[in-house]
Amino acid sequence: QVQLVESGGGLEQAGGSLRLSCVASGSIFRIGNMEWYRQAPGKQRDLVALITRDGITNYVDSVKGRFTISRDNAKNTVYLQMNSLKPEDTAVYYCHAYMLRAATASWTAYWGQGTQVTVSS
Repeated sequence: QVQLVESGGGLEQAGGSLRLSCVASGSIFRIGNMEWYRQAPGKQRDLVALITRDGITNYVDSVKGRFTISRDNAKNTVYLQMNSLKPEDTAVYYCHAYMLRAATASWTAYWGQGTQVTVSS
């Protein structure tokens, strides 16, 4: 089985920082794009940041200059460094990744279980 497991969420004050991690495990030959989404109460799940295997990044405008996505391919891990946090960043953050399975030689997209980030004013 292939799994994505997020960690690092929690409660932080406005202006503070958190670092989220997402580790992929299982029979994986290669991981393609890795992404972070977030979903606030009563809102749809939106893309926050993505990173290609070679390190090319993109961000939603609301987090540019504050959040940094990175990855360690040797550890099958993607990170989201969140600085200058704002109350509107409060949401469940989900890891999303495209993986080439060694067993089936096929590409499949996977979701993590989510980690709660709460920013107080």
